Order: sequence, then C-alpha cells, then structure tokens
Amino acid sequence: MTTDIVIVGCGGHGRETFGIIRAINETAPATRRWRVRGFVDDGPSEVNLKRVQRLDAPYLGPVDWLAGQPSTVHVALSIGDPRIRRAVGARIDAYRLPAATLVHPFAEVGPDTVSGEGLIVFAGARVTTNVTLGRHVHLNQNITIGHDCELADYVSVNPLAAVSGDCHLETGVLVGSNATILQNLRVGADAIVGASACVVRDVPAGAVVKGVPAR
Repeated sequence: MTTDIVIVGCGGHGRETFGIIRAINETAPATRRWRVRGFVDDGPSEVNLKRVQRLDAPYLGPVDWLAGQPSTVHVALSIGDPRIRRAVGARIDAYRLPAATLVHPFAEVGPDTVSGEGLIVFAGARVTTNVTLGRHVHLNQNITIGHDCELADYVSVNPLAAVSGDCHLETGVLVGSNATILQNLRVGADAIVGASACVVRDVPAGAVVKGVPAR
C-alpha cells in the first residue's frame, strides 16, 4: 500500500524533495512508500515546468488545487524561503491535509529528537541528540545540528551550515550555506544568517547578519 503525496513548489527545492521521496521508496517496505501525485505551484516558470516534466511527474495546478482533496493525501511543503513557506503553509492548513515528514535514508537523526509535521531532511544532514524541530523545518544537504538545539517552525538550515549545541532558532530563521552558529546562542524570529557567517552572539529578531564574526 502506498500513500499519496503532492509536492508544493516546482522550483529546485521541490524537485530535490522529489528525489528524497524516490530515495525513501527505494529502501522502504512496499507498505510504507509514497506515490507522488504531482506538483502544485501558483506561478511556475516555463523552465521549471519542463524540469518537472522530465521527472515524469505532472503539474497539477495552483496551490488551491489541494482544496477538497481527501485527508489521505499528504503534502510536502517544499519552498526554500521560510517566509513564503509560512504564508503558503497557512493556506494549506485550511485544507486540513496532513504534512508528510520526509527524511532521506542517507541522513542521520539521533536519539530523542522530537519533530513537528512537515519536517524535510536532505541527504547528508546530521542531527545529534535531544533536538526539538518544529513544523515544516527544512534541513538541507550536509548540515549539522548539535545536541539540545531547538528549531522552531519554518526554520531553514541551508547546505553545509553548522548549528552548535544548545542553540535556539526561533520561527522562520534562515541559516545560509556554510554558516556557523556557535554554542548556546539564540537567533530571533525571521532573522537571516548570511552564507559563510560565523555567529558568536545572539541575533535579534528580524536582523540580517553576515561576516566573521557576524554583524
């Protein structure tokens, strides 16, 4: 038996999520596999529509296509920008469809990790121990999340970033590629940590920090 799933977003993030689903299906028992119904997107480019077509997965229409779908259909909210992801997520919540939790077989999630629905973990990601992850958190390729961290809803950690132990990332934080957040720090809601930045002190909500040390 398979479970139907629809990917929200035809961009690169959505198509990478398609790859995660395919990898899960290659290792999961037949009773725990996904069947991708297709992609929904409010404004896909012609280039992305062609790329989706090459995956042999149909474009189903705008996000509102999900309205009225049965509760057996899951969604994968695969939009990279946390703010846009949160706005689209609020729309999808009204449809009362479950959000799939997708963890690539080549990712590592340690003991006593608690996660909300909609978590997407890409290949090579490593989550250590006693970590709390909120709804629709995205952990991209080859990142690390240290012990006792708390990541709130809609946080994105981009490829090769490292979040050290006992850090708190509030709702909608974006951690750029190759960035590092040192231990015991808090990053406020909707803050952006620039690519390759090194965060050595708390970051206030809504701030954009970059550089070494990040300012």
